[in-house]
Amino acid sequence: MKIIMGLGNPGKEYEQTRHNAGFALIDYLVKKFSLSLKFDKKFNVEYVKAEIIQNGVAQDICLIKSMTFMNRSGIALRAFLDYFYPEMLEEDEGNHLIIAHDDLDLELGQFKLQKGKGPKIHNGLASIYENLRHKNFWHLRLGVDSRAGNRNIDPSNYVLMKLNQEEKTSLEKVIIEVSSLLFS
Repeated sequence: MKIIMGLGNPGKEYEQTRHNAGFALIDYLVKKFSLSLKFDKKFNVEYVKAEIIQNGVAQDICLIKSMTFMNRSGIALRAFLDYFYPEMLEEDEGNHLIIAHDDLDLELGQFKLQKGKGPKIHNGLASIYENLRHKNFWHLRLGVDSRAGNRNIDPSNYVLMKLNQEEKTSLEKVIIEVSSLLFS
């Protein structure tokens, strides 16, 4: 079982922003595997639980997008896991949980898949750490920094800016690469 939660903010005004890189991954996977997300107001998430066949191998997956704002992602994830996968709440069971998120510590076009290690500051992850009471899960860190060393823009404003076409293309390439890595 793979549980993949993509972090982002709900609403039209946040679509195509750097902060929604995690949502972009989930949207890509939903499309790739011809799935559809359903909204559950009990957990305030969009999700799909499915079995996919990849290279002749069946695999159970669960894709999640929190419809809370980023800094409340942990509340939605905790409620969802408490109900469907309480065994996933144990720290040593983090092998099945992957949190995909934007990362300003990485250049746009880069990614890292690391267990228990995320960026220095990320409010969505802080909420998850608080609600799960551990960091021992996979962090899929999707680089979104394309400032080329110019740090004049406040990071909290920068991640909420829309991606230009070149940046969208770079993010899409990384998402395709990550998808192949996750489902090879």
